[in-house]
Amino acid sequence: MASINTNELIEALASEIGDNLYIDITKWHLYLSNAKLHTLVAEKVYPLLVDNTISEDRVIEVLSSIPVKIGGGRKELPLIDLLPLQSQIHLVDIMEKFQREM
Repeated sequence: MASINTNELIEALASEIGDNLYIDITKWHLYLSNAKLHTLVAEKVYPLLVDNTISEDRVIEVLSSIPVKIGGGRKELPLIDLLPLQSQIHLVDIMEKFQREM
């Protein structure tokens, strides 16, 4: 991945995130690609890759900073509150894989 530019890297990261991470609402899984959140998450976590500061705490911090509108915008919840622990861990794994390939 060393030869691809930032936009291509973010797009590849977004694709991986969108296909593997999901919001869990009463056992109903909405993948981040379907929720149109995958690119936003990739853009927000990308600096952690560049700065080599990937950690569970940093990822939680980023996910906590992403508001998700629910109920037609009547409420907003941080994305971290909608992701199961498995998705959170998977995001760290995805980022570590991308880090190794950069």
